[in-house]
Amino acid sequence: MSAARIVVAGTRSGVGKTTVATGIMAAFRRRSLLVQGFKIGPDFIDPTFHHAATGRPSRNLDGWMLSRETNHDIFARATHDADVAVIEGVIRL
Repeated sequence: MSAARIVVAGTRSGVGKTTVATGIMAAFRRRSLLVQGFKIGPDFIDPTFHHAATGRPSRNLDGWMLSRETNHDIFARATHDADVAVIEGVIRL
């Protein structure tokens, strides 16, 4: 079974992506779903919030530092037992 996916993105930093993504993660977890969090791009703080909300380590998906294949592998491994994946992203202009 493939995990459902939700992407939370914004036009710039400081628009509330982490607040919304973490809130969604916590809401799904309260409904007894296995939630896997992801962050697009390098970040050390937001994944800590994701982990607190989901009880699972958040994973980084980064198209600049990692190949497409590596990102796909990270996603597949992290979501193999998850009900839903919440991906916190950023718009690139």
